[in-house]
Amino acid sequence: MFFEMIKFFIYSILIVVISKYILVKALRKLAENLKLKPRTIGNIAGMATSIPELLTVTVSSFRGLIGTSLYNIISSNVINFIQYIISLIINNNHKVIKNTGIVIQNILVILTIIFPIILLKLGNTLNIIIAGILVVMYVIFYWISKRIHERYLNDVENQFEEINFEENEEEKENDKSKQSFIYVGYILIAGILLYFIGDALGNVLESLSESFGIAEWILGILLGVITSIPELVTFFESQKHYKKEEDKNLLGVIEATNNLLTSNMLNLFIIQAIGIVIYIIVMLH
Repeated sequence: MFFEMIKFFIYSILIVVISKYILVKALRKLAENLKLKPRTIGNIAGMATSIPELLTVTVSSFRGLIGTSLYNIISSNVINFIQYIISLIINNNHKVIKNTGIVIQNILVILTIIFPIILLKLGNTLNIIIAGILVVMYVIFYWISKRIHERYLNDVENQFEEINFEENEEEKENDKSKQSFIYVGYILIAGILLYFIGDALGNVLESLSESFGIAEWILGILLGVITSIPELVTFFESQKHYKKEEDKNLLGVIEATNNLLTSNMLNLFIIQAIGIVIYIIVMLH
């Protein structure tokens, strides 16, 4: 079992490292080259940082370990929220979250923590209908988040045009297209690497659960802790990109909040729905 645990941590850490140092950074640089606004960059970062969860939940479900995937999502969403709060405090941005739009978005985040606990209580009654409901909930949450952003945060975000990132100030305009292609290449390479590592991790999970009897909730929480590390990085990076002025600080918080909300929504409503569907298919065969 010792060697299987070593493999578990190695594969999990590789997923995080590739996500953090290749995938997330490439996506962020690509977004900046395209001069996207903070909300959009936050959404892209949220998608990128949810890829480790997509891999671990998919792999767990393929192996019939639905409990592992549920605990993975619960722990990931809880840890994401804690990391977000810590990043605000350390960056002295905790006062900014009093903004009405940020407050409502954080209420949505808290709901993404409560809902998976309900799913866990449902246990073996999970079915295709619940997976469909999760997808519908994603659409509803996305619509609410978008409307809240338009009502309370758009005016602040429009200042984004006045802000130039240091990296972009030093780069020549004609180099950006070439760099964008390079970033796309990095993203593709990261995706391929993550696929093969995820498959190897799945074999280890199955072995730990079936051969050595390690409880699914333990495996799920361990995965949740590991797969939440990329979010911690992006929460801090998003706030460091803006100058220490009140409105510009709010732009950094807007990006971090959308990163958090997008990541938690994808984890719960899309990735978990995929996990449930895969689990049902596996059980039918």
